[in-house]
Amino acid sequence: MVNIKTPEELEKMRQVGALAAAQLEMIEPFICPGVSTGELDRICHEYTINVQDAVPAPLNYRGFPKSICTSVNHVVCHGIPSDEKLLKEGDIINVDVTLIKDGFHGDTSKTFIVGKPSVRAKRLVEVCQESLYRGIRAVKPGARLGDIGYAIQSFSEKQRFSVVREYCGHGIGRTFHDEPQVLHYGRPGTGLELTPGMTFTIEPMLNAGRAAVKLLPDQWTVVTKDHQLTAQWEHTIAVTETGYEILTLRNDDTISRLG
Repeated sequence: MVNIKTPEELEKMRQVGALAAAQLEMIEPFICPGVSTGELDRICHEYTINVQDAVPAPLNYRGFPKSICTSVNHVVCHGIPSDEKLLKEGDIINVDVTLIKDGFHGDTSKTFIVGKPSVRAKRLVEVCQESLYRGIRAVKPGARLGDIGYAIQSFSEKQRFSVVREYCGHGIGRTFHDEPQVLHYGRPGTGLELTPGMTFTIEPMLNAGRAAVKLLPDQWTVVTKDHQLTAQWEHTIAVTETGYEILTLRNDDTISRLG
């Protein structure tokens, strides 16, 4: 059952989405060689509680021990921040934040480049962001979930990157992970039809090597099986009467809020 948001609920989703976007903008200057992912987590946690008067949704969610996810280099998603994990020149790191405010969730992530990247890392990060944008542009009433997946998959594979299939976008609102599941691959014209008031995340993960991933024994951290680089970008989206609205838009985004 897909939850359709009222105008009042959508306004609350806009507010929490703006806070999540602001958090990614806030943390960027701290992402540099020598900083630990544990320190990034502490900064975000304190900002969420003390400045934004919000709640970090990942903390204690199904036992997750930290307030953000930090996924470095070959870590696909759900990396656990640690004081032992120090960033180094040329790393790429996905920071994934989800906040709760007034009962609603805002979920977004960005892959940051630490210092000067390799050519391949830079291209992977850029193609992954563009694949997110192409998925977003497929959102409109009457379109189907398969159209989103196809837009992401067809573009990414043409660029010689592979799409992670085990993890997907999701409905979001009062619940962190809700229906529908938003796959990042698929066939056009298939899947659930989109209707105004739906809210969900689109969050493609692209690998530089093969698509295969594995779950580490901590039961959270997901890595590429071949240990090649991986990138991810995520926005929370609302379906409007005419297209889409990005609820987690940042100042550095190069796509319009409304489409």
